[in-house]
Amino acid sequence: MTTDYATYIAGLPKILAGASMLCRSADGRILIVEPNYRDDGTWTLPGGTIESDREETPREGARRETVEEIGLDVAPGALLVIDWSSAPGRPPSVSYLYDGGVLSAEQLAAVRLQEEELDSWLLIDPAEVDRYFGPGQAGRVRAALAALAAGTGPAELVDGRPAAG
Repeated sequence: MTTDYATYIAGLPKILAGASMLCRSADGRILIVEPNYRDDGTWTLPGGTIESDREETPREGARRETVEEIGLDVAPGALLVIDWSSAPGRPPSVSYLYDGGVLSAEQLAAVRLQEEELDSWLLIDPAEVDRYFGPGQAGRVRAALAALAAGTGPAELVDGRPAAG
């Protein structure tokens, strides 16, 4: 890489990237986790930051993070949602949400939390999404469930709402 090209790349805008999984029980409930590093009371889906500096892809990141956070090696299914979000005080981010499938009773019994980051996990009814998630993630989950039900996807969102256009 030439110095001019390296300088050019270093000057480009930066974004954060994360990937998560929508895992469900046989009766349609959603597996969510309670992070211990948040003070706003919101929960999240298994997932986290994509290690792009290690050339990790979004799909690989979703799988790795799910193994780390809940101890289950679940192969990501279809990409259900791509969400671009921004907030004051941080770079914009893009979130990839994959279908984690329907987990068996044996898989659910084998969930083991990453105690450094998580306090607990629950299975919630889809109607409870707004109770546990902030507006952006709640929109992501609703869009993912709609894509699954319709057999379509991925949904394109901006800040958890359908993208214009």
